[in-house]
Amino acid sequence: MTTLSGRRRLHLFDLDGTLIRGSAAAVEISRQLGLDREIAQLEQDFLLRGLTPDEFAVQAHALWSELTPDQVTAAFEQAPWLTGIREVWAEIRAEGGHCAVISLSPDFFVERLLDWGADAAHGSRWPSVPFTEPIHRPGILDASAKVRIAGELCARFGVEPADCVAYGDSMSDAELFAIVPETVAVNADHHLAGLARHSYAGGDLREAYALVRKSAA
Repeated sequence: MTTLSGRRRLHLFDLDGTLIRGSAAAVEISRQLGLDREIAQLEQDFLLRGLTPDEFAVQAHALWSELTPDQVTAAFEQAPWLTGIREVWAEIRAEGGHCAVISLSPDFFVERLLDWGADAAHGSRWPSVPFTEPIHRPGILDASAKVRIAGELCARFGVEPADCVAYGDSMSDAELFAIVPETVAVNADHHLAGLARHSYAGGDLREAYALVRKSAA
């Protein structure tokens, strides 16, 4: 079975700022611990001052030393998700396509989206919660890793990069947007200006997905 323009498509979704509107996994986790100010500073250091993803993870790990599984669950459930995520993924899969999430955020958060219907969910490798081990820096993803993982997913699902659709919002998605022909900037910042084929501002993934369907009609 094929989808959209007659080809099997692999849809690649960013998490922070894309599926979660106006927020990020790290922000939602920190909120559960009362660390809003501290994580806001880390986010600014990452976005504006060149803090690397692995150093961000090391510092966030230290902030979250008392994190519990229940707090992770609460952070996930209370995050400001776009509406329609499950419906879009169900439609993609019903038509023979695949959907995957690739995020720099912790895998213990990202992988929960498998229960929502994602075929694959890749995040940075973190120790299990509650933490008894340090961050393993090589397991922390960066923007280039998104391109590598996308290639691995293409091989897994038997598609070419030309058959992919990428959804993202920021600089961590720019490298992937540069190699995928069908792209959707979702509530995006200036880093994706000129790179995305489609642009969507709003709170419903079904509307963003409709832009892709319309262009393939």
